[in-house]
Amino acid sequence: MEAAPHVSTTVKPHDAVIIGAGHNGLVAAFYLARAGVRTLVLERRDVVGGAAVTDELCPGFRCPTLAHAAGPLHPDVAQDLAVHRHGIRLTDPDPRLFAPLPDGRALVLHTQAARSAAALGAFSSREGERYVAFNSALDEIGKVLRELLWRTPPSTDTPSANEVWQLLKSGRRFHGLGKQNAFRMLRWLAMPVADLVEESFDTDILRAIVAARGIYGLRLGTRSAGSGLALLLQHALSGHVLASAASARGGLGALTEGLAAAARGAGAEIRTAAAVERIDVHDGTARGVLLEDGTVIAASAVISGADPKRTFLDLLGPTDLDPSFVTAMQRYRSNGTMAKVNLALDGLPEFTALASSTTAERTAALGGRIHIGPDLDYLERAFDASKYGRYSERPYLDVTIPTVTDPTLAPDGQHVMSVCAQFAPYELRDAKWRTAGAGLGDAVIRELASYAPGLEDLVLHRQVLTPVDLEATYGLTGGQIFHGEHTLDQLFAMRPLLGWARYRTPISGLYLCSAGTHPGGGVTGACGLNASREILKDLGK
Repeated sequence: MEAAPHVSTTVKPHDAVIIGAGHNGLVAAFYLARAGVRTLVLERRDVVGGAAVTDELCPGFRCPTLAHAAGPLHPDVAQDLAVHRHGIRLTDPDPRLFAPLPDGRALVLHTQAARSAAALGAFSSREGERYVAFNSALDEIGKVLRELLWRTPPSTDTPSANEVWQLLKSGRRFHGLGKQNAFRMLRWLAMPVADLVEESFDTDILRAIVAARGIYGLRLGTRSAGSGLALLLQHALSGHVLASAASARGGLGALTEGLAAAARGAGAEIRTAAAVERIDVHDGTARGVLLEDGTVIAASAVISGADPKRTFLDLLGPTDLDPSFVTAMQRYRSNGTMAKVNLALDGLPEFTALASSTTAERTAALGGRIHIGPDLDYLERAFDASKYGRYSERPYLDVTIPTVTDPTLAPDGQHVMSVCAQFAPYELRDAKWRTAGAGLGDAVIRELASYAPGLEDLVLHRQVLTPVDLEATYGLTGGQIFHGEHTLDQLFAMRPLLGWARYRTPISGLYLCSAGTHPGGGVTGACGLNASREILKDLGK
Protein backbone atom coordinates (compact mmCIF):
# COMPACT_ATOMS: atom_id res chain seq x y z
CA MET A 1 0.00 0.00 0.00
CA GLU A 2 1.31 3.43 -0.92
CA ALA A 3 1.84 5.94 1.85
CA ALA A 4 -0.65 8.78 2.05
CA PRO A 5 0.61 12.00 0.46
CA HIS A 6 1.99 14.71 2.77
CA VAL A 7 -0.71 17.37 2.75
CA SER A 8 -0.26 20.84 4.21
CA THR A 9 -3.17 22.47 5.98
CA THR A 10 -3.41 25.96 7.40
CA VAL A 11 -5.14 26.71 10.68
CA LYS A 12 -6.44 29.94 12.17
CA PRO A 13 -3.56 32.33 12.91
CA HIS A 14 -2.53 33.17 16.45
CA ASP A 15 -0.80 36.18 17.93
CA ALA A 16 1.89 33.97 19.46
CA VAL A 17 2.99 30.36 19.06
CA ILE A 18 5.24 28.81 21.72
CA ILE A 19 7.35 25.80 20.81
CA GLY A 20 7.53 23.41 23.75
CA ALA A 21 5.43 23.05 26.90
CA GLY A 22 8.29 22.97 29.36
CA HIS A 23 7.83 25.01 32.50
CA ASN A 24 9.30 28.17 30.95
CA GLY A 25 7.06 27.87 27.89
CA LEU A 26 4.02 27.44 30.13
CA VAL A 27 4.96 30.44 32.25
CA ALA A 28 5.44 32.59 29.14
CA ALA A 29 2.10 31.36 27.79
CA PHE A 30 0.33 32.41 30.98
CA TYR A 31 1.67 35.96 30.93
CA LEU A 32 1.06 36.43 27.21
CA ALA A 33 -2.49 35.08 27.39
CA ARG A 34 -3.26 37.12 30.49
CA ALA A 35 -2.31 40.25 28.53
CA GLY A 36 -4.79 39.35 25.79
CA VAL A 37 -2.37 37.74 23.34
CA ARG A 38 -3.94 34.77 21.50
CA THR A 39 -1.37 32.16 22.48
CA LEU A 40 -0.91 28.58 21.29
CA VAL A 41 1.61 26.18 22.93
CA LEU A 42 2.82 23.24 20.82
CA GLU A 43 4.39 20.25 22.60
CA ARG A 44 6.14 17.44 20.73
CA ARG A 45 5.45 14.81 23.42
CA ASP A 46 2.03 13.72 24.61
CA VAL A 47 2.51 15.35 28.04
CA VAL A 48 3.40 18.85 29.17
CA GLY A 49 6.30 19.66 31.45
CA GLY A 50 9.47 19.20 29.40
CA ALA A 51 12.14 18.01 31.84
CA ALA A 52 9.79 18.41 34.83
CA VAL A 53 7.47 15.44 34.35
CA THR A 54 6.15 12.48 36.30
CA ASP A 55 6.02 9.30 34.20
CA GLU A 56 5.04 5.71 34.91
CA LEU A 57 8.25 3.82 35.60
CA CYS A 58 6.47 0.45 35.57
CA PRO A 59 2.89 -0.58 36.45
CA GLY A 60 1.92 1.09 39.74
CA PHE A 61 5.14 3.13 40.07
CA ARG A 62 5.36 6.78 39.04
CA CYS A 63 8.57 8.79 39.19
CA PRO A 64 9.90 12.28 38.40
CA THR A 65 11.66 11.14 35.26
CA LEU A 66 14.24 13.93 34.97
CA ALA A 67 14.20 16.90 37.38
CA HIS A 68 13.24 15.80 40.89
CA ALA A 69 13.04 19.14 42.69
CA ALA A 70 11.68 22.59 41.95
CA GLY A 71 13.99 25.61 41.55
CA PRO A 72 12.04 26.93 43.58
CA LEU A 73 9.67 28.99 41.43
CA HIS A 74 10.34 32.68 40.95
CA PRO A 75 8.22 34.42 43.62
CA ASP A 76 6.20 36.38 41.01
CA VAL A 77 5.48 33.18 39.08
CA ALA A 78 4.37 31.38 42.23
CA GLN A 79 2.06 34.27 43.14
CA ASP A 80 0.65 35.08 39.70
CA LEU A 81 0.04 31.54 38.45
CA ALA A 82 -1.29 30.45 41.88
CA VAL A 83 -0.88 26.75 41.13
CA HIS A 84 -2.44 25.88 44.50
CA ARG A 85 -5.77 26.84 42.95
CA HIS A 86 -5.32 23.95 40.51
CA GLY A 87 -4.93 21.27 43.17
CA ILE A 88 -1.15 21.47 43.43
CA ARG A 89 0.26 20.88 46.90
CA LEU A 90 3.91 21.83 47.19
CA THR A 91 6.19 19.97 49.59
CA ASP A 92 9.42 21.28 51.11
CA PRO A 93 10.82 18.58 53.38
CA ASP A 94 13.06 19.21 56.35
CA PRO A 95 15.71 17.81 56.86
CA ARG A 96 16.77 19.17 53.51
CA LEU A 97 19.74 16.86 52.89
CA PHE A 98 21.12 13.55 54.16
CA ALA A 99 24.73 12.62 53.40
CA PRO A 100 25.86 9.13 54.47
CA LEU A 101 29.57 8.41 54.85
CA PRO A 102 31.54 5.23 54.10
CA ASP A 103 32.45 4.85 57.80
CA GLY A 104 28.78 4.63 58.83
CA ARG A 105 28.38 8.20 60.04
CA ALA A 106 26.06 10.72 58.41
CA LEU A 107 25.50 14.44 58.17
CA VAL A 108 21.90 15.64 58.20
CA LEU A 109 21.36 19.27 57.24
CA HIS A 110 18.23 21.38 57.68
CA THR A 111 16.72 24.41 56.01
CA GLN A 112 17.58 26.53 59.04
CA ALA A 113 21.33 27.02 59.33
CA ALA A 114 21.16 27.03 63.12
CA ARG A 115 19.70 23.51 63.18
CA SER A 116 22.39 22.31 60.78
CA ALA A 117 25.05 23.87 62.99
CA ALA A 118 24.08 21.55 65.81
CA ALA A 119 24.55 18.49 63.58
CA LEU A 120 27.94 19.77 62.44
CA GLY A 121 29.09 19.86 66.05
CA ALA A 122 29.60 16.09 65.86
CA PHE A 123 32.31 16.66 63.22
CA SER A 124 34.04 19.79 64.47
CA SER A 125 33.50 22.09 67.40
CA ARG A 126 33.69 25.22 65.23
CA GLU A 127 32.14 23.92 61.99
CA GLY A 128 28.61 24.92 62.93
CA GLU A 129 29.73 28.48 63.57
CA ARG A 130 31.53 28.57 60.22
CA TYR A 131 28.48 27.18 58.42
CA VAL A 132 26.18 29.84 59.88
CA ALA A 133 28.63 32.60 58.90
CA PHE A 134 28.99 31.15 55.39
CA ASN A 135 25.20 31.04 54.99
CA SER A 136 24.94 34.64 56.09
CA ALA A 137 27.59 35.80 53.61
CA LEU A 138 26.00 33.85 50.75
CA ASP A 139 22.58 35.28 51.58
CA GLU A 140 23.87 38.84 51.31
CA ILE A 141 25.75 38.12 48.08
CA GLY A 142 22.75 36.23 46.70
CA LYS A 143 20.49 39.26 47.15
CA VAL A 144 22.77 41.33 44.93
CA LEU A 145 22.99 38.64 42.24
CA ARG A 146 19.27 37.87 42.38
CA GLU A 147 18.43 41.42 41.32
CA LEU A 148 20.41 40.78 38.13
CA LEU A 149 18.92 37.34 37.56
CA TRP A 150 15.32 38.47 37.77
CA ARG A 151 15.79 41.23 35.17
CA THR A 152 16.38 41.27 31.43
CA PRO A 153 20.09 41.84 30.75
CA PRO A 154 20.87 45.35 29.46
CA SER A 155 21.59 46.03 25.82
CA THR A 156 25.31 45.74 25.10
CA ASP A 157 25.05 48.28 22.25
CA THR A 158 22.59 51.00 23.24
CA PRO A 159 21.47 50.56 26.86
CA SER A 160 18.42 52.60 27.74
CA ALA A 161 18.36 55.19 30.51
CA ASN A 162 16.36 52.76 32.66
CA GLU A 163 18.90 49.97 32.07
CA VAL A 164 21.75 52.27 33.05
CA TRP A 165 19.79 53.28 36.15
CA GLN A 166 19.19 49.65 37.10
CA LEU A 167 22.89 48.86 36.71
CA LEU A 168 23.74 51.83 38.94
CA LYS A 169 21.30 50.51 41.53
CA SER A 170 23.00 47.11 41.33
CA GLY A 171 26.31 48.87 41.87
CA ARG A 172 24.93 50.52 45.01
CA ARG A 173 23.68 47.15 46.27
CA PHE A 174 27.14 45.71 45.70
CA HIS A 175 28.67 48.64 47.61
CA GLY A 176 26.13 48.00 50.36
CA LEU A 177 27.58 44.53 50.93
CA GLY A 178 30.40 46.09 52.88
CA LYS A 179 34.09 45.57 52.27
CA GLN A 180 34.30 41.97 53.50
CA ASN A 181 31.34 40.49 51.56
CA ALA A 182 32.11 42.55 48.45
CA PHE A 183 35.65 41.16 48.51
CA ARG A 184 34.27 37.64 49.03
CA MET A 185 31.89 37.99 46.11
CA LEU A 186 34.62 39.09 43.70
CA ARG A 187 36.96 36.31 44.85
CA TRP A 188 34.35 33.54 44.97
CA LEU A 189 33.06 34.30 41.49
CA ALA A 190 36.49 33.57 40.05
CA MET A 191 37.57 30.70 42.32
CA PRO A 192 37.28 26.97 41.76
CA VAL A 193 34.61 25.84 44.18
CA ALA A 194 37.05 23.43 45.88
CA ASP A 195 39.28 26.34 46.92
CA LEU A 196 36.24 28.27 48.09
CA VAL A 197 34.99 25.55 50.42
CA GLU A 198 38.44 24.52 51.62
CA GLU A 199 39.03 27.98 53.02
CA SER A 200 35.52 28.05 54.52
CA PHE A 201 35.21 24.61 56.20
CA ASP A 202 37.31 21.86 57.76
CA THR A 203 34.90 18.92 57.36
CA ASP A 204 35.30 16.87 54.19
CA ILE A 205 31.64 15.95 53.77
CA LEU A 206 30.43 19.54 54.25
CA ARG A 207 32.97 20.74 51.72
CA ALA A 208 31.73 18.14 49.24
CA ILE A 209 28.04 18.96 49.78
CA VAL A 210 28.53 22.68 49.16
CA ALA A 211 31.00 22.19 46.31
CA ALA A 212 28.65 19.79 44.52
CA ARG A 213 26.31 22.69 43.75
CA GLY A 214 29.08 24.26 41.70
CA ILE A 215 29.36 21.23 39.40
CA TYR A 216 25.76 20.01 39.29
CA GLY A 217 24.72 19.33 35.70
CA LEU A 218 27.92 20.89 34.33
CA ARG A 219 31.10 19.76 32.63
CA LEU A 220 33.16 21.03 35.55
CA GLY A 221 35.10 19.48 38.38
CA THR A 222 35.40 21.03 41.82
CA ARG A 223 38.85 22.35 40.88
CA SER A 224 37.70 23.79 37.55
CA ALA A 225 37.65 27.53 36.94
CA GLY A 226 34.07 28.79 36.89
CA SER A 227 32.71 26.36 39.45
CA GLY A 228 32.67 29.06 42.14
CA LEU A 229 30.51 31.21 39.87
CA ALA A 230 28.15 28.25 39.32
CA LEU A 231 27.75 27.83 43.09
CA LEU A 232 26.85 31.50 43.55
CA LEU A 233 24.39 31.29 40.65
CA GLN A 234 22.65 28.26 42.14
CA HIS A 235 22.43 29.94 45.53
CA ALA A 236 21.02 33.13 44.02
CA LEU A 237 18.35 31.17 42.13
CA SER A 238 17.26 29.11 45.12
CA GLY A 239 18.09 31.40 48.04
CA HIS A 240 19.83 28.67 50.04
CA VAL A 241 23.30 27.16 50.31
CA LEU A 242 21.73 23.70 49.94
CA ALA A 243 19.87 22.62 46.81
CA SER A 244 16.10 22.83 47.00
CA ALA A 245 14.24 19.67 47.97
CA ALA A 246 10.84 21.17 47.08
CA SER A 247 8.47 19.21 44.88
CA ALA A 248 4.73 18.61 44.57
CA ARG A 249 2.35 15.87 45.58
CA GLY A 250 2.16 13.75 42.47
CA GLY A 251 5.77 14.49 41.53
CA LEU A 252 7.25 17.46 39.74
CA GLY A 253 5.02 16.70 36.76
CA ALA A 254 2.04 17.68 38.87
CA LEU A 255 3.59 21.13 39.29
CA THR A 256 3.94 21.65 35.54
CA GLU A 257 0.40 20.32 35.06
CA GLY A 258 -0.62 23.12 37.41
CA LEU A 259 1.32 25.65 35.34
CA ALA A 260 -0.48 24.36 32.24
CA ALA A 261 -3.84 24.71 33.97
CA ALA A 262 -2.98 28.29 34.93
CA ALA A 263 -2.00 29.08 31.34
CA ARG A 264 -5.23 27.60 30.01
CA GLY A 265 -7.16 29.52 32.63
CA ALA A 266 -5.59 32.73 31.32
CA GLY A 267 -6.73 31.86 27.81
CA ALA A 268 -3.79 29.97 26.28
CA GLU A 269 -4.35 26.89 24.12
CA ILE A 270 -2.02 23.92 24.58
CA ARG A 271 -1.66 21.08 22.08
CA THR A 272 0.37 17.96 22.80
CA ALA A 273 1.67 15.45 20.22
CA ALA A 274 2.25 18.45 17.94
CA ALA A 275 5.87 18.38 16.81
CA VAL A 276 7.25 21.46 15.07
CA GLU A 277 9.33 20.64 12.01
CA ARG A 278 10.56 24.14 11.28
CA ILE A 279 9.97 27.81 11.95
CA ASP A 280 8.53 29.56 8.91
CA VAL A 281 10.67 32.59 7.99
CA HIS A 282 10.08 35.05 5.15
CA ASP A 283 12.27 38.08 4.46
CA GLY A 284 13.99 37.78 7.85
CA THR A 285 10.73 37.63 9.81
CA ALA A 286 9.14 34.65 11.58
CA ARG A 287 5.64 34.09 10.20
CA GLY A 288 4.66 30.94 12.07
CA VAL A 289 5.57 27.27 12.21
CA LEU A 290 5.22 24.12 10.11
CA LEU A 291 4.31 20.95 12.01
CA GLU A 292 5.61 17.50 11.12
CA ASP A 293 2.11 16.51 9.97
CA GLY A 294 2.14 19.32 7.41
CA THR A 295 -0.01 21.78 9.34
CA VAL A 296 0.98 25.42 8.90
CA ILE A 297 0.26 27.74 11.84
CA ALA A 298 0.66 31.45 11.26
CA ALA A 299 1.59 33.76 14.11
CA SER A 300 2.83 37.29 14.68
CA ALA A 301 5.40 36.01 17.20
CA VAL A 302 7.12 32.64 17.52
CA ILE A 303 8.64 31.84 20.92
CA SER A 304 10.95 28.85 21.24
CA GLY A 305 11.12 26.96 24.51
CA ALA A 306 13.62 24.60 22.89
CA ASP A 307 17.31 25.03 23.65
CA PRO A 308 19.22 27.58 21.53
CA LYS A 309 21.10 25.02 19.44
CA ARG A 310 17.94 23.13 18.53
CA THR A 311 16.15 26.37 17.74
CA PHE A 312 18.79 27.93 15.50
CA LEU A 313 20.47 24.88 13.99
CA ASP A 314 17.51 22.48 13.58
CA LEU A 315 14.29 24.51 13.36
CA LEU A 316 15.56 27.19 10.97
CA GLY A 317 16.74 26.84 7.39
CA PRO A 318 20.40 27.17 6.36
CA THR A 319 19.80 30.59 4.76
CA ASP A 320 17.73 32.12 7.58
CA LEU A 321 20.73 33.21 9.67
CA ASP A 322 24.01 34.97 9.03
CA PRO A 323 26.86 32.42 8.75
CA SER A 324 28.82 34.13 11.53
CA PHE A 325 25.86 33.73 13.91
CA VAL A 326 25.53 30.06 12.95
CA THR A 327 29.23 29.51 13.62
CA ALA A 328 28.95 31.15 17.03
CA MET A 329 25.92 29.00 17.89
CA GLN A 330 27.73 25.84 16.82
CA ARG A 331 30.38 26.74 19.39
CA TYR A 332 27.81 27.26 22.15
CA ARG A 333 28.69 24.58 24.70
CA SER A 334 25.79 22.28 25.50
CA ASN A 335 27.14 18.78 25.98
CA GLY A 336 25.80 17.25 29.17
CA THR A 337 27.53 15.10 31.75
CA MET A 338 24.53 13.83 33.70
CA ALA A 339 22.54 10.62 33.43
CA LYS A 340 19.34 9.70 35.22
CA VAL A 341 18.60 6.35 36.87
CA ASN A 342 15.08 5.71 38.19
CA LEU A 343 14.33 2.70 40.37
CA ALA A 344 11.15 0.94 41.47
CA LEU A 345 11.87 -0.58 44.89
CA ASP A 346 10.16 -3.28 46.92
CA GLY A 347 10.85 -1.40 50.16
CA LEU A 348 12.65 1.54 51.71
CA PRO A 349 16.46 1.20 51.50
CA GLU A 350 18.20 0.67 54.84
CA PHE A 351 21.19 2.97 55.05
CA THR A 352 23.92 1.85 57.43
CA ALA A 353 24.30 5.42 58.68
CA LEU A 354 20.68 5.37 59.93
CA ALA A 355 20.78 1.95 61.59
CA SER A 356 20.60 3.38 65.12
CA SER A 357 17.95 5.99 64.27
CA THR A 358 14.28 5.72 65.11
CA THR A 359 11.77 4.98 62.35
CA ALA A 360 10.65 8.60 62.40
CA GLU A 361 14.24 9.85 62.17
CA ARG A 362 15.02 7.50 59.27
CA THR A 363 11.92 8.57 57.37
CA ALA A 364 12.63 12.25 57.92
CA ALA A 365 16.27 11.92 56.81
CA LEU A 366 15.26 10.22 53.55
CA GLY A 367 12.54 12.74 52.71
CA GLY A 368 14.87 15.36 51.21
CA ARG A 369 17.90 15.03 48.96
CA ILE A 370 20.51 12.32 49.51
CA HIS A 371 24.10 13.26 48.68
CA ILE A 372 26.57 10.53 47.69
CA GLY A 373 30.09 11.91 47.40
CA PRO A 374 32.07 11.98 50.66
CA ASP A 375 34.85 14.41 49.81
CA LEU A 376 36.29 16.70 47.17
CA ASP A 377 38.72 14.10 45.84
CA TYR A 378 35.81 11.70 45.25
CA LEU A 379 33.94 14.35 43.24
CA GLU A 380 37.05 15.25 41.27
CA ARG A 381 37.79 11.61 40.41
CA ALA A 382 34.22 11.22 39.18
CA PHE A 383 34.80 14.21 36.90
CA ASP A 384 38.18 12.90 35.74
CA ALA A 385 36.54 9.91 34.10
CA SER A 386 34.42 12.16 31.88
CA LYS A 387 37.45 14.14 30.72
CA TYR A 388 38.68 10.98 29.02
CA GLY A 389 35.37 9.96 27.49
CA ARG A 390 34.30 7.48 30.18
CA TYR A 391 31.46 7.43 32.64
CA SER A 392 32.43 7.33 36.30
CA GLU A 393 32.48 3.89 37.89
CA ARG A 394 32.00 5.68 41.23
CA PRO A 395 29.71 8.57 40.34
CA TYR A 396 28.60 11.56 42.34
CA LEU A 397 24.89 10.95 43.03
CA ASP A 398 22.08 13.33 43.87
CA VAL A 399 19.18 11.18 45.04
CA THR A 400 15.59 11.55 46.17
CA ILE A 401 13.01 9.00 47.32
CA PRO A 402 9.83 10.95 46.53
CA THR A 403 7.55 8.23 47.95
CA VAL A 404 8.77 9.06 51.46
CA THR A 405 6.76 12.29 51.37
CA ASP A 406 4.28 11.21 48.67
CA PRO A 407 3.24 7.54 49.01
CA THR A 408 0.71 7.94 46.16
CA LEU A 409 3.55 7.38 43.66
CA ALA A 410 3.93 3.65 44.45
CA PRO A 411 1.95 0.73 45.95
CA ASP A 412 1.79 0.52 49.74
CA GLY A 413 5.16 -0.22 51.31
CA GLN A 414 7.03 0.21 48.03
CA HIS A 415 9.04 3.15 46.75
CA VAL A 416 10.58 4.92 43.79
CA MET A 417 14.11 6.32 43.80
CA SER A 418 15.25 9.14 41.52
CA VAL A 419 19.03 9.35 40.93
CA CYS A 420 20.97 12.03 39.05
CA ALA A 421 24.39 10.56 38.26
CA GLN A 422 27.57 12.38 37.33
CA PHE A 423 29.73 12.10 35.42
CA ALA A 424 28.42 10.59 32.21
CA PRO A 425 29.69 12.44 29.12
CA TYR A 426 27.48 12.78 26.06
CA GLU A 427 30.25 11.37 23.87
CA LEU A 428 31.99 8.19 25.02
CA ARG A 429 35.45 7.53 23.65
CA ASP A 430 35.48 3.73 23.37
CA ALA A 431 31.80 2.78 23.54
CA LYS A 432 28.28 3.74 22.53
CA TRP A 433 25.59 4.63 25.02
CA ARG A 434 23.14 2.09 23.61
CA THR A 435 25.35 -0.64 25.07
CA ALA A 436 27.10 1.29 27.87
CA GLY A 437 23.94 2.42 29.65
CA ALA A 438 23.50 -0.87 31.50
CA GLY A 439 27.02 -0.59 32.93
CA LEU A 440 26.30 2.89 34.21
CA GLY A 441 23.11 1.64 35.85
CA ASP A 442 25.10 -1.13 37.53
CA ALA A 443 27.68 1.40 38.78
CA VAL A 444 24.97 3.61 40.29
CA ILE A 445 23.30 0.72 42.12
CA ARG A 446 26.65 -0.61 43.28
CA GLU A 447 27.63 2.76 44.77
CA LEU A 448 24.27 3.19 46.46
CA ALA A 449 24.46 -0.34 47.87
CA SER A 450 27.77 0.48 49.55
CA TYR A 451 25.76 2.84 51.78
CA ALA A 452 22.49 0.88 51.80
CA PRO A 453 23.39 -2.85 51.76
CA GLY A 454 20.81 -5.03 50.07
CA LEU A 455 19.51 -2.25 47.83
CA GLU A 456 20.11 -4.36 44.74
CA ASP A 457 17.69 -6.97 46.07
CA LEU A 458 14.93 -4.35 46.39
CA VAL A 459 15.09 -3.29 42.73
CA LEU A 460 11.95 -4.37 40.87
CA HIS A 461 12.61 -2.26 37.79
CA ARG A 462 15.17 0.28 36.67
CA GLN A 463 15.32 2.93 33.97
CA VAL A 464 18.63 4.33 32.76
CA LEU A 465 18.50 7.58 30.81
CA THR A 466 21.86 8.46 29.27
CA PRO A 467 22.71 11.91 27.88
CA VAL A 468 21.85 10.55 24.43
CA ASP A 469 18.41 9.51 25.75
CA LEU A 470 17.92 12.98 27.22
CA GLU A 471 18.52 14.40 23.76
CA ALA A 472 16.42 11.91 21.79
CA THR A 473 13.42 11.69 24.13
CA TYR A 474 13.32 15.08 25.80
CA GLY A 475 14.90 17.30 23.16
CA LEU A 476 17.89 18.36 25.29
CA THR A 477 20.66 18.96 22.77
CA GLY A 478 23.80 17.17 23.92
CA GLY A 479 21.88 15.89 26.94
CA GLN A 480 22.56 19.24 28.66
CA ILE A 481 19.87 19.69 31.33
CA PHE A 482 20.40 23.47 31.55
CA HIS A 483 20.16 24.02 27.74
CA GLY A 484 23.79 25.16 27.81
CA GLU A 485 26.60 25.28 30.33
CA HIS A 486 26.57 27.79 33.18
CA THR A 487 29.95 29.41 32.56
CA LEU A 488 31.02 33.05 32.63
CA ASP A 489 30.98 33.37 28.84
CA GLN A 490 27.47 31.86 28.62
CA LEU A 491 25.67 33.80 31.35
CA PHE A 492 23.93 37.16 31.82
CA ALA A 493 24.51 39.40 28.74
CA MET A 494 26.21 36.48 26.95
CA ARG A 495 23.45 33.87 27.28
CA PRO A 496 23.19 32.35 24.79
CA LEU A 497 25.42 34.73 22.79
CA LEU A 498 26.80 38.22 23.28
CA GLY A 499 24.31 40.71 21.91
CA TRP A 500 21.40 38.24 21.97
CA ALA A 501 20.61 37.91 25.68
CA ARG A 502 17.36 39.87 25.63
CA TYR A 503 15.18 36.97 24.42
CA ARG A 504 15.05 38.41 20.89
CA THR A 505 16.92 36.80 17.98
CA PRO A 506 18.34 37.85 14.60
CA ILE A 507 14.98 36.77 13.12
CA SER A 508 12.34 39.45 13.63
CA GLY A 509 9.37 38.06 15.53
CA LEU A 510 11.32 35.04 16.85
CA TYR A 511 12.08 34.87 20.57
CA LEU A 512 13.66 32.48 23.06
CA CYS A 513 12.24 31.61 26.49
CA SER A 514 14.10 28.44 27.46
CA ALA A 515 16.74 27.76 30.10
CA GLY A 516 19.26 28.61 27.40
CA THR A 517 18.45 32.26 28.10
CA HIS A 518 19.15 34.42 31.15
CA PRO A 519 19.17 33.49 34.04
CA GLY A 520 19.68 29.83 33.06
CA GLY A 521 18.52 26.42 34.20
CA GLY A 522 16.50 25.24 37.16
CA VAL A 523 12.74 24.94 37.59
CA THR A 524 12.18 28.61 38.45
CA GLY A 525 10.15 29.94 35.52
CA ALA A 526 12.34 33.07 35.47
CA CYS A 527 13.30 32.66 31.79
CA GLY A 528 9.66 32.41 30.73
CA LEU A 529 8.70 35.39 32.88
CA ASN A 530 11.52 37.60 31.59
CA ALA A 531 10.91 36.61 27.97
CA SER A 532 7.17 37.32 28.17
CA ARG A 533 7.88 40.80 29.46
CA GLU A 534 10.05 41.64 26.42
CA ILE A 535 7.61 40.05 23.96
CA LEU A 536 4.71 42.04 25.38
CA LYS A 537 6.73 45.25 24.91
CA ASP A 538 7.25 44.41 21.24
CA LEU A 539 3.58 43.51 20.77
CA GLY A 540 2.54 46.82 22.28
CA LYS A 541 0.86 45.16 25.27
